Parts: sequence; structure tokens; C-alpha cells
Amino acid sequence: MSSANENPEGAAGEPPEQLALIRETVRKAKVPRAKPRTWRGAKLAAELPVARVVVNKGVLHLDQFFDYAVPEELDAVARPGVRVRVRFGAGAHQVRDGRREGGRLIDGFLVERRAESDYPGALAALADVVSPEPVLSTELLGLARSVADRYAGSLADVLQLAVPPRSARAEGKPSPEPLPPPAAPEPGTWGRYDQGPAFLESLARGGAPRAVWNALPGPHWAEELARAVAATLASGRGALVVVPDGRAASRVDEAFGRVLGEGRHAVLTAETGPEKRYAQWLAVRRGSVRAVVGTRAAMFAPVRDLGLVVIWDDGDGSHSEPHAPQPHARDVLLLRAAHDGCGFLLGGTSCTVEAAQLVESGWARPLIAGRDQVRAAAPLVRTVGDTDLARDEAARAARLPSLAWQAVREGLKTGPVLVQVPRRGYVPRLACERCRTPARCRHCAGPLEAPEQRELRCGWCARGAADWHCVECGSTRLRAQVVGARRTAEELGRAFPAVPVRTSGRDHVLDWVPGRPALVVSTPGAEPVAEGGYAAALLLDGWAMLGRPDLRAGEEALRRWIDAASLVRGQGEGGTVVVVAEPTLRPVQALVRWDPVGHAQRELAERAELGFPPVSRMAAVSGPPEAVATFLAAAELPAGAELLGPVELPVSRPGGPRRPGDTPPGEQWERALIRVPPGNGAALAAALKKAQASRLARGGGDPVRIRVDPPDIG
Repeated sequence: MSSANENPEGAAGEPPEQLALIRETVRKAKVPRAKPRTWRGAKLAAELPVARVVVNKGVLHLDQFFDYAVPEELDAVARPGVRVRVRFGAGAHQVRDGRREGGRLIDGFLVERRAESDYPGALAALADVVSPEPVLSTELLGLARSVADRYAGSLADVLQLAVPPRSARAEGKPSPEPLPPPAAPEPGTWGRYDQGPAFLESLARGGAPRAVWNALPGPHWAEELARAVAATLASGRGALVVVPDGRAASRVDEAFGRVLGEGRHAVLTAETGPEKRYAQWLAVRRGSVRAVVGTRAAMFAPVRDLGLVVIWDDGDGSHSEPHAPQPHARDVLLLRAAHDGCGFLLGGTSCTVEAAQLVESGWARPLIAGRDQVRAAAPLVRTVGDTDLARDEAARAARLPSLAWQAVREGLKTGPVLVQVPRRGYVPRLACERCRTPARCRHCAGPLEAPEQRELRCGWCARGAADWHCVECGSTRLRAQVVGARRTAEELGRAFPAVPVRTSGRDHVLDWVPGRPALVVSTPGAEPVAEGGYAAALLLDGWAMLGRPDLRAGEEALRRWIDAASLVRGQGEGGTVVVVAEPTLRPVQALVRWDPVGHAQRELAERAELGFPPVSRMAAVSGPPEAVATFLAAAELPAGAELLGPVELPVSRPGGPRRPGDTPPGEQWERALIRVPPGNGAALAAALKKAQASRLARGGGDPVRIRVDPPDIG
């Protein structure tokens, strides 16, 4: 301690002179600086002294705006869209000098400044403005509100998904100056599609075309996306592209660099790290860049003057957000297209039933290539069924038919060969042993199951089906058997000892492999891109994918097969695909013809007849049995709502692997499905949200989970 801070002359027990002066200065200060701030006695802003705030509390019964007083000192920085800190939870009796005090500090967003409040009582003051950077625009707030209402969730939960965490270092750095719009691109490979050049021309003129694009197989899809974005930028507007994973984002990022040039786009993925991602996000919000490519969270990217939204491969499960309220990227982009009046493009090598419905309803136009272009780009697809496996000596010995052996040998002469094997955990659903027709309930058309070898029952409504028989052939025998994928992969490695074998799956996913001869064994969705394309591909154990206990089993199997087959060279270059599955099944026939659109249209017609989504809207309510029963009894469901179940959910093993949405370990939960006719989806979501909010306001009790439009319903 220096001598200047000592007080040798002061009386014993008296404070040092410096400390006394500091205390006297604080007493005379006009604006108190109490920590944490209450702004007691501080003057309020002269104009618009009320701030309307959305607080970071994701509970449904608090899903509303709250008013706070704006101190004069915060007047300049308390602008709409900034992050703020407020005190929340103080009672009406905690009022001092006309200002409510108490409660705990919580984060929020300032959404509006007002002259007066609708609340008649005393207001608490804004505790602080975290940053003067406005991050929540009016457009983003409106979109978040629409998403919350559609999925029976809270606005605060959606904003947690829409606005990334703050990085002070990133905010302190200026974003680059925006570049002028590029010239409209040439159609390039878009010329292979009947309406491709016209689609680009409409975007370049400032139009808002809406299309469902069935992309041809091959490596050109990323560049075609880049050209669509370049056409949008040429009109002076922005564009947003959402892809399922980081590997796809890297391919599109490279294509953007080639077509748009450097500095015209931002990449929003988790792989970039929080600070860099937030800096990219700020560049988009500030208008420095107008083009964005990213994964699921980028669906909320604040692109200025949005002219086009794109989603690639909408059937991929990665597009479904696991956090509340669990929105799907496709539906969020549909809402953005409606809110902003911009163009919409849903693309993929396959076609989902939801995409077919957009075309069927007339909301979007099909963007497809002629059959001559399809035949030129697609590989030759050959099938091997159960009868071939039964009489084939090689198949009995190695669980692989002779046709597959031949395709591998021929393919390895010119390049790598892809072998797709279903991942562990694919459990087959029950189907007719004779004709393979899925076994469904006569009451609700749900999938039949026999858990732990017990009596047959429906997986939706839990009704028994002891007298089941096939509606197609009359057989009473069921099948749920698959060919072992792991043993097949081992046999391949032993059969070709001189050929390198590479694997790509959950533990290690390859992005790229060279064009040299090799065997590449991959699980669905983890297939690496081969230099120059694969010479051949084997799609093994088709029953493991077609037999999953899920409404989308056929659609998902076809999507996985087409995604893998699209990496194979075209038929003119000798590319061959062998699929091991029953040749008469609809998804297999669609693969042979390379007709995913026709398959989706037939699936849509069948679901419309049976009342399945997406023609109807569904919601799942799960929780402990008593909690689910109480919730359903209190919910005021819309007219025409049909309750299916409840049924018991599998019990999660303590210490075992867990996925988002799994039940708590060791607890027995039930799930009920609620189905409503077309046009009643908003009413269903509102009814479920109201019932959940009322339940939480009364104290809750056992948890009850709500999932609107669940992706897996059996």
C-alpha cells in the first residue's frame, strides 16, 4: 500500500479520507448506480418512456409482451430490436417511489417503444441494454410469432432458435461494404430442365416463382443452386439456401464461390464456431451480404430484401429441429415465402409427399427434366429379390447374390464401388409374408406390431388385431426378417483382399474419396462423394429400410437409395446400381424407373384416402399415463378431431444412448395421437397450446410433451 492511501493522522475507527470522499460523491449523485440497477428515482425518457419486451421465458402461460419503464440514461440505446436485461418476477406489492422492484435479472429483446403502457400498475425499469446492436427486426419477430403459433410453442423458444448467442468481439468489428449486384447468370445445366431457364429469368426480373425441383442425378445440383441464387442477386434482392448437413453446405459454398465470386455470401453452420458464425450472421443482418447458405438454424437468417428461399433434400431428418417447439425447416421457409412474398424452391434428387402436395394444390409448379435427360444422367438399376436369394448358391453362402458380385467385379475395374448398408437400429415393421403388403389396423390404418412377441395390436390406437389377414392376398402369415448387413460387408472385404475397403458411418463420416478402385461401405446418409462418380453401387438389405415401423418407410427408403445412386456415373458411362429388395414393391419399381415424383404422387393419393398426413394434420401428446389422460380431458379440441390411443412407449434403458424426444430413463410413458381434417391444423395447435398454458399456470405436475406434425408416427 502506498503512503498516499494511509491515514496516520485520522482518529481511531474513522474511515480514511479518500474513502469518505468517494462515499460523499455517491450520496450526491443525481442518478443512483445501485448494482444490480433498479434506477430508483431516475428520470424516465422524455419521449416513448415505455419499452415493450419479450423476455427469455419459454413457458406458455407467459407467452406475451411485458412493459418496462425506460430510464433517461438508456433512452439513446434502448431501440427496438436490441438485447436487454430486465427484472422479472417482482410482485405488485414490491413498489417503491413509483417503480416496481425485485425479481431476478433475465435476458430479453426490446420489440417496441411506446408512449404509455396498457398495464395500470407501476412498471419496473429496464435494468440495462446489453448491446446497442439491433438483432431482432420486425420481420423476424413476425416470422417467429407465426412459427410459435403453428407449433403450439412460445415466442421466446423460437427466438432462441432464430437469434444466435452474442459475441461482443464479433459485434465490435465492422462488416464489409456490400458489393454491387452481379450480372444475371447463363442457364448452364438448368437448360436440361423444361422450365429451368424460365425459372432463372423470372428470378432475375424480380419475380417470385415457386417450384418443386426434381434434380437430375450427378454433381451439378450445387452449381444449379448457385445460379438460381445469382439470378436473385442480379435483381437486387437476397437469397437463402438451407441444406441438411455441413457436407452439403461445403459443396454449395464451393459452388457459390465459383458462380458468385468471393464476398457475396455467408455460411451459417455449427462447424464455423460461435464467434465466426455470429460475425457472418451480423454481416447478413447489416446487409453486407445478400446470399446465405446454412444448415437448419439458417432458416431464420435475417436476409434483407429476401427474393428466394431454397430448401434442399427436405426429407432429411436433420431439417427437423429437436428443440422446442421443434419446427421443420421446410415449413418455416414456406411461412417466409408467404410473409415476404418471395420465390420458393424445394429441391432434391428424390421427392417427398409434402413436395407432391405443394404441386397438387397448385401452390408450386413442377420443375423436372424430360425422360431423355433422366435416362442420360441416371445409372442402370437392377434388382435382386427374395426368390433370387433363395436359389442362388452364392447368396446362401455369403448373403450376396451373384448379380451383386458381378457388379462389384466390373465396377472395380474402372473406379470405386459404393456399398450401402442400413445402420443399426432399423427395426422392420410387420408385413404380409406372401405379398409384402404392410400390416395395418382396420380401424385407423396404423401399423400393426407385436411388442416382445405378444399379441398383435395397433401402434396408434392400441386395438388388438388377432384376426388379421392381408387385404391384398388373404394370407394370415406375417414377416419381419432382414438380411444381416454387417456379415455381408465382412464377406465383401474377404472376397476382395487386394482392394482397399473404406467405411463411412456414425463414428467417422468421409466427405470425399479418390476415383481409384476401392470398396466404400457406408450407412445411409453418410455416403462420400467419389471423384468422377462411383462405377457401381450395391444397396443391400432393402427389407431393413422398407420394413421400418414408420409411415414414411417406403418414401425414406427410396430417398436414401436415390441419394446413393445419384453418386454413381450415368448409364452411358457404365454406372450400375444393384438393389437387394423385392422387385415388385412400389419404392423398388420407382427406383428402377427413376421416378420419385410418380412414387410421391401415388403415396399422396393413398394417404388422402386413408386420412394420413400431410393431407390431415396430426399432433402427438406424450407423458405419464395419468398426466396424458388429464390433459386430453381438459383440452378443447376442434370439431372433427380424432383421438388415436393412447399407447405405451418403449421404456428407455438407464445409461443407454438417448436421442432428443426419448422418454426419461426407466419411466413408463404413453403417447396419444390427435388427427384433424384439412384446414383445422391451426385450431388444433391453438387448442393444445391453450390447454398446456392453463395446465402450467396451475402448477403443472407431471410433464406432458406436445409435438405438432411429428415426423415419426409409426
